[in-house]
Amino acid sequence: MAYELETVTRELVAPGKGILAADESDGTIKKRFDSIDVASTEENRRAYRDLLFTASGVEAHISGVILFDETIRQSSADGTPFPELLASRGIHPGIKVDKGAKTLAGADGEKVTEGLDGLRGRLEEYRGLGARFAKWRAVITIGESIPSDYCIDTNAHALARYAALCVEQGLVPIVEPEVLMDGEHTIERCYEVTSRTLERVFSALHEQRVPLDQILLKPNMVISGSECPVQAPKEQVAEMTIRCFRNHVPAAVPGIVFLSGGQTDVQATENLNEMNKLGDLPWQVSFSYGRALQAPPLAAWRGQTDNVPAAQDAFRHRSLCNGKARTGEYTPEMEERAVA
Repeated sequence: MAYELETVTRELVAPGKGILAADESDGTIKKRFDSIDVASTEENRRAYRDLLFTASGVEAHISGVILFDETIRQSSADGTPFPELLASRGIHPGIKVDKGAKTLAGADGEKVTEGLDGLRGRLEEYRGLGARFAKWRAVITIGESIPSDYCIDTNAHALARYAALCVEQGLVPIVEPEVLMDGEHTIERCYEVTSRTLERVFSALHEQRVPLDQILLKPNMVISGSECPVQAPKEQVAEMTIRCFRNHVPAAVPGIVFLSGGQTDVQATENLNEMNKLGDLPWQVSFSYGRALQAPPLAAWRGQTDNVPAAQDAFRHRSLCNGKARTGEYTPEMEERAVA
């Protein structure tokens, strides 16, 4: 079992590859569809995911796809179950298993992720449906006098319990402690909160006896708050992010798959590229993007069958750009060629 988990982990962060996060909840996918005036029906959601999963050539840069509970039970237009379709292309199917962030009792403005009840049984079922890895997201909000140690500790404990159960059930756990970029905070404040969060998460993983060589970390980048008047340039984002993670993430972790967290598609690619340009990193530095991979294909598709080829081209292009960013070889000219 350990060998299989280590193999899947390494394959998910293979050079030039990263993960597509297609695990939007019903509420989130509705917002995405509302932006293009498409009804969020089960069939439309299935058709949209189908165009992403069947796009030719993306397996060159996409190593895994995180699915939602509905999606892992759906099939392609030809009747092939999505997990089987992805696996046939050498792409590992994954599954989001948390039940969302809820209000943390006794902590105004802070949240805790729920979903541990019954998780062992759900993991067993998802493994049977074809999943080979899982994801659990915790959210840490920066604000006046928050995050509290209480919030960080509670979420770290839940992340570690989830990870331990995943390993037990033969699924690679993606551990996602996201320090939100919402707010006016500076990049220095993000660095401080991210440091505190990572320190507690890895302490909890150790306490829960989770083998670090069988997990992946999916964190935020160290970045200015979205409403901060002064936005740090990509070079500073890369330097401070890598410095923070060198201080807190053991080299035993095979890979860090960054979330985009509200960045634009190009911004997320540029920042990833800058990090990999630094070189000599102790872990694979990759991506696990949702919106930053999907915004262009979603805009191209607009719910129209005739637009599927254009949407797939857009997805292929973003996959290529991020694949190049994995080795620091992305250039702005790639975007100009896409427009041309």
